[in-house]
Amino acid sequence: MKKKDIKILLVDDEQDILEIVGYNLTQEGYQIVTATNGKEAVAKAKKELPHLIIMDVMMPEMDGMEACEAIRKIPELSHTLITFLTARSEDYSQVAGFDAGADDYIPKPIKPKLLVSKVKALLRRLKEEEQNSETLNVNGIEINREAYKIVKDEVEIVLPRKEFELFYLLASKPGKVFTREEILDKVWGNEVIVGGRTIDVHIRKLREKIGEDLFKTIKGVGYKFEN
Repeated sequence: MKKKDIKILLVDDEQDILEIVGYNLTQEGYQIVTATNGKEAVAKAKKELPHLIIMDVMMPEMDGMEACEAIRKIPELSHTLITFLTARSEDYSQVAGFDAGADDYIPKPIKPKLLVSKVKALLRRLKEEEQNSETLNVNGIEINREAYKIVKDEVEIVLPRKEFELFYLLASKPGKVFTREEILDKVWGNEVIVGGRTIDVHIRKLREKIGEDLFKTIKGVGYKFEN
C-alpha cells in the first residue's frame, strides 16, 4: 500500500494540534481527515474507514476512551489502528487506554519527526498483521486473528485488542518462554513506551477473563510466560 492510499483520522479539540500534526503527516504523503471531539470521530471513522486514528483523550461531548470503545464495535473498523495522543501518561491511564481498544499511547508534547516515526512504525505493524492473519486451534480453542475472536465450546470470549494479541502470541509459539522485552516488541512494538506494570496488569486481566483453568491448559501444552 502506497502512502497516498493511507488515510489517517486526527481527533483533537485543539485546533493548533490538528494543524501541526496534520501538516507534518500531509507532508509525508498521507491522506488526513480531522474531527474535534469523540462523537464526531466515531461518525468520521464510519464514513472514511481510516487505516489509523490518532486521538486525544480529554475532549467535549464524548472523550477519547468512549470513542475508542465505540469504534471497536464497528466491524468495518476491526483492523483500524488507534493511538492516543495525550498529556496523560500515568500507568493507569495507559492501561485504561489499552483496555478501551487502543494500540498505542503517545504522550504530549512530542516532536513532529518523532511522531512521524511512530506513525510509520504503527503502519508497519498494520501491514504485518494483514500478512500474518490466521486462525489457531489449541485444545479446542479457536483463535481468529483476523476477526479478533476467541471461541471455546461455541462460546465467544471477548478480549480488548491488546489482551487478544497477548493471548495470540502465547498460543502461537509452542514451548516458547517469552521475556517481557519480547512481549513488548511483539504486542506493543519496540518504539512504544509503556509503564513497567503494564504487561503484568494485562497478564493478570487475561488470566481473569479467560479463566485460570483455560490459561493453565494453554501453558500445559507449552505456552509459557517468564515471570
